[in-house]
Amino acid sequence: MIREPSPVTVRSRCEAVMRWKWFMPLLCLGLGVGVFVASWLGGHRGDGVVSLAVMAGFGLFLLLAARRSETVRGLTSGRDERFAQIDLRATAVAGLAVITALIVAWLAAVAQGHTGSPYGWLMAIGGLTYIAAVAFFRWRG
Repeated sequence: MIREPSPVTVRSRCEAVMRWKWFMPLLCLGLGVGVFVASWLGGHRGDGVVSLAVMAGFGLFLLLAARRSETVRGLTSGRDERFAQIDLRATAVAGLAVITALIVAWLAAVAQGHTGSPYGWLMAIGGLTYIAAVAFFRWRG
């Protein structure tokens, strides 16, 4: 009996691209180029060059460190179930830190007589996204 190969899905293709060892270094370089162009257009050429150098250096660090460090490899290309759980928990902690910072910044802005914008908008986006995600994952089972 000949078994048909499993169909390639968008999700499996995205996961394969993200596991490619060059994905994170090239993403860092691409973001560095984006910051460089934005800084250049804003008249801050020196800042753009520094930002590009920092991002390119970080991408190179990730590429080289992933060969020797299980932690860096797990954060870049070598995801298994354990690292997926670590990433999920770390993302939750980072989200709590950002939400806490937004609340403090909003309170400080309001206390100084300002409207609290854009902090209020960012908190609203975070809250609505959280509610939508809970509803989606509840509906999905």
